Amino acid sequence: MERIEVINRLTVIFRKIFMDDSLVLTDDLTANDVDRWDSLSHMILIAEIEKDLSIKFKLKDLNKMRNVGAMIDIILSKF
Repeated sequence: MERIEVINRLTVIFRKIFMDDSLVLTDDLTANDVDRWDSLSHMILIAEIEKDLSIKFKLKDLNKMRNVGAMIDIILSKF
């Protein structure tokens, strides 16, 4: 899977979870930058990503997700 495909699929998921069709993903985007991104919505986001991409994150993966760029890198490492 290519990085651009991951970004496109994540964009759809993020926009659905956070109910914001104008949300644009950047590598440095964090929870502080997105309204409604709290601990509960984060767990829903992770579950949706795992389901959509047919992957499973390990706890160490989740701990490394400091921003969307790190999330994308971790996702790409699963393919």
